[in-house]
Amino acid sequence: MEDLQFVIQGNHNTYIKDPLSSDLGKRILTGSIEMINQLGFEAFTFRKLGKEIGSTEASIYRYFESKHKLLLYLTAWYWAWMEYRLVFGLANISSPIDRLEKAIKVLTEEVTEDESISHIDETLLYQIVINESVKAYFTKEVDQDNKAGVFQGYKQLVARVSAIILEINPDYQYPHMLMSTIIEGGHHQRYFAEHLPRLTDGINDNSCITQFYKDLAFKALGI
Repeated sequence: MEDLQFVIQGNHNTYIKDPLSSDLGKRILTGSIEMINQLGFEAFTFRKLGKEIGSTEASIYRYFESKHKLLLYLTAWYWAWMEYRLVFGLANISSPIDRLEKAIKVLTEEVTEDESISHIDETLLYQIVINESVKAYFTKEVDQDNKAGVFQGYKQLVARVSAIILEINPDYQYPHMLMSTIIEGGHHQRYFAEHLPRLTDGINDNSCITQFYKDLAFKALGI
């Protein structure tokens, strides 16, 4: 897993200047992840970020035209990283049932930090995806952003696992719905466990959420 910063990138339609191309750009990513996680997306501003990383608001605008674009970048990076993890984790598994089980585990388990990528704290980014990622597409601009391809990484990830579902049951009619439900539902259950525990059963058992979605998928597929 060497030099992943040259492989895993945010969508090019989300930035003006590639943040991976400079030390300042990487500090913008590191600082924004820490600050969004701490303050929440609504309270986060480029002015506050510039002060935190010892730069200026204007310099950040040279990389991203808005904080919405920055959020799109971060979530696109996350999905690209998750797909990398998925491909890496499934590489030597021949059985489609075993591959689906592994895929659900990768996509619903709690994320740990990838120490080979210094400018991204994946554990904090995971919390941002859980808490804030719907704000990337629950917007008036969603169709425009979609046309620009900024959600391509997420759609590609869903399509990759949907293909495994169809290997198992070619007649199953809802592979993309099942997979996107598992991914989004896993995030919701993590959020509920922390903030609204009466809406979930996954409070004290860290593997409970993953096991629930395995059961859901396998029963839907008749396994």
